[in-house]
Amino acid sequence: MKTIKYIFGILAISAALTSCIGDLNVTPIDPNANTADKALVDEASFTSFLAGVYTGFATSGYYGANGSASISGLDGGASQYIRGLYHHSELTTDESVCGWNDQTIKNFHYMNWTTDDTFIYAFYSRIFMQVSAANEFIREAQASSVSFPNKEEFIAEARVLRALAYYHAIDNFGNVPFADETSVVGAFPDQINRADLFNWLEKELSDLINNSALAAPRGNGYARADKGVAKFLLAKLYLNAQVYTGTAMYDKCAQVLSSLMGDGYKLHTTSSGDFSPYQELFLADNDRCTDEIIFAIEQDGVNTTSYGATNYLIFASTGGEMDPAALGISSGWGGLRTTPEFYDKFSSADARNLFYTATQQKSIDDIGEFTNGYAFMKFRNIKSDGTPGQELGFVDTDFPMMRYADVLLMAAECAARGASIDGLSAFNQVRERAGMPAVNALTLNEIIDERGRELYQECWRRSDLIRFGLFTSSDYVWQWKGGVQGGTAVDSYRALFPIPDSDRLANTKLTQNQGY
Repeated sequence: MKTIKYIFGILAISAALTSCIGDLNVTPIDPNANTADKALVDEASFTSFLAGVYTGFATSGYYGANGSASISGLDGGASQYIRGLYHHSELTTDESVCGWNDQTIKNFHYMNWTTDDTFIYAFYSRIFMQVSAANEFIREAQASSVSFPNKEEFIAEARVLRALAYYHAIDNFGNVPFADETSVVGAFPDQINRADLFNWLEKELSDLINNSALAAPRGNGYARADKGVAKFLLAKLYLNAQVYTGTAMYDKCAQVLSSLMGDGYKLHTTSSGDFSPYQELFLADNDRCTDEIIFAIEQDGVNTTSYGATNYLIFASTGGEMDPAALGISSGWGGLRTTPEFYDKFSSADARNLFYTATQQKSIDDIGEFTNGYAFMKFRNIKSDGTPGQELGFVDTDFPMMRYADVLLMAAECAARGASIDGLSAFNQVRERAGMPAVNALTLNEIIDERGRELYQECWRRSDLIRFGLFTSSDYVWQWKGGVQGGTAVDSYRALFPIPDSDRLANTKLTQNQGY
């Protein structure tokens, strides 16, 4: 675990924060050096600045779990990046409901959000804060006369992190404001259409993959952006190309996946304790699972505290008669559960069937009642040896944003859609690890279900259901989809979220997404 002090360059201020971001172990910045030209004077200060860009994915603000949150209008936990990503990617699907009365949180599962939804505004703002931070780092690093050995590598890393934020922008919001390091600081950005943003991301990620300055997969340590992360993002972009541009690109996706499959990653298949290898990927010491985890957002119960990310996933999934100690935490928040339709995709023998059912009812008759719906026990603040994390109030469990299992399942889908890649073998590797029998042929129905079983709570479900034509349609419904218990179809425009009213009022260059 490392201690980081950083400046958040886009705001031109200095701020102290403890965190563990790979091996970016740096020294404090002078608090009197409060502008970029004063603060960015040596390698340590640029290292510190880059660490701040990483930390923007992990925390809510500068000082502690809920201190000085960067997004106004919500408490720091509710506006944290991964928590916002979960709201949009999981609460809108069959995977998860939240029974709280926090502002408009239930509207995500009912799929009736509006253009002034506070949670949508918060996540949208988080995305573009990350873009702005990366832009500022790239701009300042390129303009600075300070020279150090890792300078070009740091710039390449910041570009990958910017691409990650823009990936979430294209996936959730489509046509968005666009700025890069060449844009005029302080000017309202123009809006880029979804297809053009796709083209920019494709070119940017391809260039990064071929950029000698960017580290090879695992070349610069755990939880750092490298060529493996860039390849994963490019594969995701191609996987969803038909949604984003109208043109399928599964052959291109398969080519990138084939390259990734030769980079030394593998499924985590060896257990070091009483938990299954699959479960170990979501425990308090999952930073050990570098065989499978391609990129993670780090959490630390002492140094990186947040009410979002995995702290949210673990605490909010615990309630009712559940024992918080079994999850390595002090108490439960009683919020997140799954729908019966999603739970029915698992067999009892599946190692990924990690739900609490004992005192819960399967059917969600009342979405506001925690005991309605089976609860998640996938993420835990417990180490592989059975002992809890460092603290019971904040977790040590990292959020594995990119895993090799997803690479294998993407390969299976590309094969099922006609691309040239050995998808059947890849698919059966994932099933074998889960203790499930191999299949003899690939079908799209089985692939979308397998993606759900393998990747639930990891923020891919909405994107997957859209790609398979199941998100808004009547072809697949689940409890409370469309705001009725039995589930119903919703308008197809709900496949994109609206551009928040507050941003459109401020920037008259922005046009609202169709349907809103």
